[in-house]
Amino acid sequence: MAHTAAESMTSEMQECINNCLECHRICVATAGHCLDMGGKHASREHQTTLLDCAQICATSADFMLRQSPIHGEVCGVCAQACRRCAEACERMAGGDQTMQQCAEVCRRCAESCKRMAA
Repeated sequence: MAHTAAESMTSEMQECINNCLECHRICVATAGHCLDMGGKHASREHQTTLLDCAQICATSADFMLRQSPIHGEVCGVCAQACRRCAEACERMAGGDQTMQQCAEVCRRCAESCKRMAA
């Protein structure tokens, strides 16, 4: 009997894919929120950090979904980008719920990707 790709994935990988997709979503949404806020939130550096994180999260999910043999390496880079983004959002949060939520989701994704990279 043939198994689907989803059946042969570990629950840890499925969780990481979900975390990556959630992180992608919130980073893109937070980038828009930051543009609306203006000032340092709209800086090129912060926008790049958010969008780098969003892009590598989508890419990591893609690599895991197709069970690429190099998904671990991609997840390692994703973990770095997520940590960087979490730190940036925490520094700029100042009580802003969207920024705090983005930092939390990025941290969760970083931990998940770190496990996949190991």
